[in-house]
Amino acid sequence: MDRFARLLTDLIYTRSRNSKLALLADYLRTVPDPDRGWALAGLTGELHFPTVKAGIVRDLIKERVDPVLFALSRDFVGDTAETVSLLWPAPPGAVAPPPTVSEAVSALSAATRATAKPIVAGLLDRLDEDGRFALLKLATGALRIGVSARLAKTAFAQAFSVPLDDVEEIWHALRPPYTDLFAWASGAAAKPDITSLPVFRPFMLANPLEDAVLDLADYAAEWKWDGIRIQLVHAGGETRLFSRGGEDITASFPDVARAFAQEGVLDGELLVRGAAQGGEAGGAASFNALQQRLGRKVVSASMQAAYPAFVRLYDMLFDRGEDLRRLPWSDRRVRLESVVARLDPGAFDISALIEAGDFDELTDLRAAARETDIEGVMLKRRDSPYVAGRKAGLWYKWKREPLTADCVMMYAQRGSGKRSSFYSDYTFGCWTAPEAEGGVLLPVGKAYSGFSDEELRWLDGFVRKHTVNRFGPVREVEKSLVLEVAFDAVNPSTRHKSGIAMRFPRISRIRRDKPAAEADEIDTLRRMIVSSPGIAASPVKADPRSLTD
Repeated sequence: MDRFARLLTDLIYTRSRNSKLALLADYLRTVPDPDRGWALAGLTGELHFPTVKAGIVRDLIKERVDPVLFALSRDFVGDTAETVSLLWPAPPGAVAPPPTVSEAVSALSAATRATAKPIVAGLLDRLDEDGRFALLKLATGALRIGVSARLAKTAFAQAFSVPLDDVEEIWHALRPPYTDLFAWASGAAAKPDITSLPVFRPFMLANPLEDAVLDLADYAAEWKWDGIRIQLVHAGGETRLFSRGGEDITASFPDVARAFAQEGVLDGELLVRGAAQGGEAGGAASFNALQQRLGRKVVSASMQAAYPAFVRLYDMLFDRGEDLRRLPWSDRRVRLESVVARLDPGAFDISALIEAGDFDELTDLRAAARETDIEGVMLKRRDSPYVAGRKAGLWYKWKREPLTADCVMMYAQRGSGKRSSFYSDYTFGCWTAPEAEGGVLLPVGKAYSGFSDEELRWLDGFVRKHTVNRFGPVREVEKSLVLEVAFDAVNPSTRHKSGIAMRFPRISRIRRDKPAAEADEIDTLRRMIVSSPGIAASPVKADPRSLTD
């Protein structure tokens, strides 16, 4: 655990990506099995201890130090694990040596609701401050230290001089502590055979299209749909659905899994059916409908009927055991079209190509696409192979211009990780009617991105100076600061008092110049809701400020 704790400390205080890679690679090369495998699983979010919750950690520290002292310290530090690691009192008498990572994982895995507290306390007693911090982060799954799963896999590939694409592919077929993966990478064993397993393959991703103008003779265009990107895999008699991050979401969409029973791997967009209204946009409801099923471990027959899922297919990676990824996109497209013709049309269709004579015409088509289920345009080089990650020049995403609205900050909450000392999560609202006519603010969204570090420091200072009430970790602020919020769409929502929910809200500008009374009204946002699916409720496509200014 000492080496792992030192690794975490070094990673926290290291900003350089290359330096992080070097630290991780050195750890993975020099630490023995199975400790390095368990550490790797923790760093990539693959460790879960169901009975060890943050509430247990808070209860334990309150039994050992003054609860008021803990509350004040936690508020100042901004992170529970760091606060507990600093406040935890040394136990009386001699204690056992520090546990190894594998010993800690074994103990935490065996913990029940009745034994979790004494197990965690016993481990904490055997560690110093850095070790306690590492243990708590590992136990609660809160390792926000600037290391993504992709970075960890890259470090693994560099540590053992093996192809990153191979690491990505094998990774998802194995389970922690990855002894087979380390054995292959170090040359002690053959590469694991995963051909008969329904495992995740890394997605090909697109780069944002900046100001380039592409030749449509070289690039095919299709709509970018507003669902979630998934991969369908059928192998060994099983079908699995994976999200873009490799998470198995089959349990949430068993109807889709049942509909795909031929050996192969497909890439597409998971959507929910709506009443078709003509054109390709017909047939897909808004993202809000899809959210009703996301994350559910059990989906009833009635929910499947109310929110029928389907996949709009983009690409094909494997066809009956044949790896198609090295073929050009145009060849894979032909194979995909032949496969779609044999699939259930209620569960699958294909993302049609956009017919445009040139890039200028495509620009006009994109500008007119404001349907809820269309995010923009995808441009794919016709001769591109299917390669993992983002490769320059092959695929581009050309997202539609966001909508914007002027909203008033209402509440703020501290962030996590490197933002744990800042109020960086902001809830904002719009008026039910003009303030002069008795209108009140109702929350319409929450955002924690879009601003620079300098703007974050300013916003944090505003929150601290203008707090009017506190609700645990949340501060209510004086309703005086206007934020220009950018978002992709607005959907009706019964879960929010305002009756609406923003899609991907982010702060685009701090409007210090604008009085709160001149912020937008909720009716302005309602007029941006489009009919589900495909046909806009109103022809307005301009910046929403033009509706009120």
